[in-house]
Amino acid sequence: MAWNAAWREAALPELAARDWDLIVVGGGISGAGILREAARRGWKCLLLEQRDFAWGTSSRSSKMVHGGLRYIAKGQLGLTRDSVRERQRLLGEAPGLVDALPFLFPHYGGQFPGPKVFGGLLGVYDALAGQRLHRYQPLRELRFLAPGLQDEQLLGATQFTDAVTDDARLVMRVLGEARAEGGEALNGLRVLELTRENGRVVGLQAEDSESGQRYAFHARVVAQATGAWADELRQREGLEHIRPLRGSHLLLPAWRLPVAQAISFMHGQDKRPVFVFPWEGATVIGTTDLDHGEALDRDARITGDEVDYLLAACAQVFPAAGVTRGDVLSSWAGVRPVVSTDAASTSKPSDEKREHALWVEPGCVTLAGGKLTTFRLLALEVLRACAPFADKTVEDVGQPVFHGVAPLPLPGLSATQQRRLAGRHGLALPRLAVLLDELGGERIGASDTLWAELAQACDDELVLHLDDLLLRRTRIGLLLADGAAAELPRIRALCQARLGWSDARWEQEQQRYLELWRRCYSLP
Repeated sequence: MAWNAAWREAALPELAARDWDLIVVGGGISGAGILREAARRGWKCLLLEQRDFAWGTSSRSSKMVHGGLRYIAKGQLGLTRDSVRERQRLLGEAPGLVDALPFLFPHYGGQFPGPKVFGGLLGVYDALAGQRLHRYQPLRELRFLAPGLQDEQLLGATQFTDAVTDDARLVMRVLGEARAEGGEALNGLRVLELTRENGRVVGLQAEDSESGQRYAFHARVVAQATGAWADELRQREGLEHIRPLRGSHLLLPAWRLPVAQAISFMHGQDKRPVFVFPWEGATVIGTTDLDHGEALDRDARITGDEVDYLLAACAQVFPAAGVTRGDVLSSWAGVRPVVSTDAASTSKPSDEKREHALWVEPGCVTLAGGKLTTFRLLALEVLRACAPFADKTVEDVGQPVFHGVAPLPLPGLSATQQRRLAGRHGLALPRLAVLLDELGGERIGASDTLWAELAQACDDELVLHLDDLLLRRTRIGLLLADGAAAELPRIRALCQARLGWSDARWEQEQQRYLELWRRCYSLP
């Protein structure tokens, strides 16, 4: 059965009437992971997302599936160990979605950390991964690996390996695995309040953003994985709270600053780690780390000062490139939900630890903080906390997050394209293959995204609004100039009927999308 807006409208009253073992609130990677682990164990489970799947941090992260090298320096060896092992697991389970990315850390005379200190940190990093993944690159080799790198006082560079992903597609793939095993997920459902009886959470009240209708849902336990919104519904005790921190990024055409690997370095202004890296056929500069004081229900956006900070970082390592504001294709800003015990938030954002917290009250478990890389471990921890309320038990027998994807012959596509499609679409690959037969393997503009992927998203990925389609199901709103404005007529011809939208609805959605893009995904 198709998973689209028509299905949602028909299914919503029936889903609201069921008695659930577990309702997950929040459709980012943490919520998707919880639903996936519950579904595989046969729990009757439902996920509700107030906006769109991956709308918040999980579509606007730095795209890194990494072990957290900086956490070693902070003494968080347990977090680093778990992250490195989960990174290796995801690389093995989801090729084409999670891919290895080499990093270079250039060393300059008199700067910290030098080659020996950094090599020592990476020795620990590699030991936790169980394999040696770093080496020192002397200056003569570095000129071929990273041409254009600032060479004044350049000594050499240390090369190591982490991984990169499309975070929004990762969420959709995990949700697809959960739905294949009986879980359900709905977007556009805003939870208004938790329902409590005799001091215990027994369900929740939610409002459908499309119709305005309210529904009462019943569950034996509710798991909140709402990221920066974690403080809104839970019963708070003590000083622990969410400190929203904004991380912003710039995206350039690859030809304007071609890099074959990530270049990681310390920003000259504040000695924070920043990076320039290849992603989806473009080049990303990121990231900032600032307190986010704006309302959480609005799309986060980059500020002028952040643009200057990131361009200064680029000029620091690639001075000859002369990258300016006029070279920027798009930007994005995500809000990290960092757990803080500093009520006045007086510490520097970069000094906050990135460890997560669980808050438990009768019938409700709230997850706060955490890393994209360790979403499976976080999901299991939440489920174990939920299990007593649902009269269940939870064991981790190391099952894969993702089902293996049987290779399909996709004529006309390269091996790299086929790998990419298998990674991003997983169990939905056979349906995508039918669309490829119908529409062919043509790419959209200069991106790697195929027109068939747009059709697939309209048919079977619960698209409610145009920004869902262009900013999260696909990334062409980021990767093509002006939010893919030049392609909108052809996108309309392909997608309007599939989405069931009238001419008036399409015009409304297009205007809404372009205004959103100009406000939050271009430059201020």
